[in-house]
Amino acid sequence: MKRKFLCAGLTAAMVLSLAACGESAGSDSQAAASGSESQAGAAGATAEFIVGGMGPLTGSAASYGISVRQGIEVAVNEINAAGGVTAGDTTYSLKMVFADDEATEDKAVSAYNSLMDQNINALVGATTTGCCMAIADISNQDNLLVVTPSGSGVDCVKNPNAFRICFTDTLQGETLADFAVNEMGAQNIAVLYSNSSDYGTGIRDGLVSKAEELGATIVANEAFADADVDFNTQLTKIKGTNADVIVVCGYYQAATYITKQAADMGLEIPFLGSDGWDGVLETVTDPATVEGAVFLSSFFSAATDEMTSSFVSTYEENYGSTPDQFAADAYDAVYVIKAAMEQAGSIDSDALISAMHQVQIDGLTGAGLSFDENGEPNKDAKFIQILDGAYTIYGENSGEETTAE
Repeated sequence: MKRKFLCAGLTAAMVLSLAACGESAGSDSQAAASGSESQAGAAGATAEFIVGGMGPLTGSAASYGISVRQGIEVAVNEINAAGGVTAGDTTYSLKMVFADDEATEDKAVSAYNSLMDQNINALVGATTTGCCMAIADISNQDNLLVVTPSGSGVDCVKNPNAFRICFTDTLQGETLADFAVNEMGAQNIAVLYSNSSDYGTGIRDGLVSKAEELGATIVANEAFADADVDFNTQLTKIKGTNADVIVVCGYYQAATYITKQAADMGLEIPFLGSDGWDGVLETVTDPATVEGAVFLSSFFSAATDEMTSSFVSTYEENYGSTPDQFAADAYDAVYVIKAAMEQAGSIDSDALISAMHQVQIDGLTGAGLSFDENGEPNKDAKFIQILDGAYTIYGENSGEETTAE
């Protein structure tokens, strides 16, 4: 029995409906139909395996948590429809329970405890770095298998029970620097980064270090808070430099304001963004402000392979929106857990955690997805470019696809 850590005054964080969750939640009828638990049974299943999920369903980062929740649900329903998961002599149906952590550390602990009270067997979460850090040691003490779809801080997987689907902040920064210098030919780099979380600062640190190693110069290194909406001061400083590219280490909400204000002041410097840019086309008022911008991602919803096409079609049908990389990462996380169950032949936590170092799947976010001894993913990343108001794979017009290892 896993030990549960209870907080005084703990209240359940389960969400009963997605109807009020904003544009990413799909129609009210679809949200009400899906509910807060995915319980589709697998034909012939004799037992139940409970997959917990954590992420923000309310607050400014709600779109990320909603995407993760819906990505989990698509995978769970798909696996159950195919007959469930056979581990050893037992076939399991999957059940999802999800808790809203509001992307805050104190709520994360409460959300985690509420999931443990429901006897989850594994956790897909948390969604954000801060929340991953908040539950890292608790989940390790509980010996629970944790697979974060999108927690990119280095210490999110510091413990042996934790694995991640996305890339680390440091690796993102290094990859962006390499792309800026070797693909874009930039020698003078301006950096705008969020200092509100480990995400922005971690990417900035990796970017600056790698860029300088490659011989480039950081001509501006400007911080902002995630809640900021006025970036004119930072952009004015950048305009006074000889920057070849502006790298924005932050989320799409900030990128929406930054690109608009840059256009308003006539700043004609190309933008390069971190994976938090995914979704920016849905928030800009004029797509021309992000035309030509490039950002790092592990998922491209317009890809034509059968797996991606099927996932996108199902997701759009169920939720009325196109899935982003957060949804894809969560979908892959469930399939990784499925592979671990099959490899282990058991749902014992020690066996599942050990099996994670032996599994390999072809996922939405990378073929041959596997994990190293530190719980880090082995897979490639894509660069996405916005052309004619649409997402495209960078270099596709020339028949090239740029990836980072």
